[in-house]
Amino acid sequence: MAESWKLLDYLRKYDYENVFYCNDNHTGLKAVIAIHDTTLGPAAGGCRMWTYESEWEAVEDALRLARGMTYKYAAAGLDLGGGKAVVVGDPKTQKSEALFRSLGRFIERLQGVYWTGEDVGTTLRDMEYMYRETNFVITLPRSLGGAGPIGGATALGVIQGIKAAVKRLTDSDKLDGLVVGVQGLGAVGWELVKGLRDEGTKLKVCDIDPEKVAAVQKEFEVEVVPPATVYSEEMDVFSPCALGGVINADTVPRLKCKVVAGSANNQLRTEQDGYNLEKRGVVYVPDYVLNAGGTIYDTDRLFHGVHNHERALEKVLRIRETVERVFRLSEEQGVPSFVAADRFAEERIASVAKVKGIATPKSLRR
Repeated sequence: MAESWKLLDYLRKYDYENVFYCNDNHTGLKAVIAIHDTTLGPAAGGCRMWTYESEWEAVEDALRLARGMTYKYAAAGLDLGGGKAVVVGDPKTQKSEALFRSLGRFIERLQGVYWTGEDVGTTLRDMEYMYRETNFVITLPRSLGGAGPIGGATALGVIQGIKAAVKRLTDSDKLDGLVVGVQGLGAVGWELVKGLRDEGTKLKVCDIDPEKVAAVQKEFEVEVVPPATVYSEEMDVFSPCALGGVINADTVPRLKCKVVAGSANNQLRTEQDGYNLEKRGVVYVPDYVLNAGGTIYDTDRLFHGVHNHERALEKVLRIRETVERVFRLSEEQGVPSFVAADRFAEERIASVAKVKGIATPKSLRR
């Protein structure tokens, strides 16, 4: 009961609209769908599957990720709100067609309030299963009219942001010869390693999954470092591409990099960690601005009826412009980049709210 009140307090504090619990004893489905804000449009966000230690940990992750999606879409200029689905379970051993079709049925009940997509622990095959029960699935293979794999688009956006950050420090956006550490070698991390190799960088990589490390080693020339010590490695750019909260009170003092720029969501465990990065002179590229490439690419068909590769990639390349605008705002207002990014996103939400004649949520007013 105490956690129920804790949840209600959290919803009120950050102006969440809905939280839906999904339970199906027949398939083993235990899931949470969080809807943060739909000022700009229907809520959208990926479906994550993970082994959470508690129910509250899963709910909190869904909530934080949904709020992050509100800001991501706002900063990217997309007319979508923030939502997220979280499935409790081991993605390696507990997946089934029935489980994801069951989740699809729950999403169908929401009738377009929430659109789902691929995320950590889920695949295009899982999306296909849900699509059999609901049309409200964004990430789909090309055979079903979707964009197909989106990891490459996300990685492309990350590289654009890294270039903007490097130029801020050196007046040059050349990455040739720089040392970049990539933490996490999943769908995005793999594509990022590939793209950075083409840019001429020297790569240090790590992952908790030895199979992923072995696969990257076989394909690319990289230096493998232990996950526990990656924060202490000498590098120009640290690129977190795994789970969130990795920039925290323990890791910030250990960092030996000039830039933090990666695809992981919610990299800052607390706002204070962002201020601590600023004090150390580390350029931080706000995660939800930087990692929007996949969702920009993926959602192209929602606004145009059919996915167009060239048009979608052109939008992804604009991430660099957005990062540069956030940096300018940071300098003009004398605030860290993560605060500037929030204000940039909040201003867009507020302006659209005025057009629609609705009130801006209190948590988005600065």
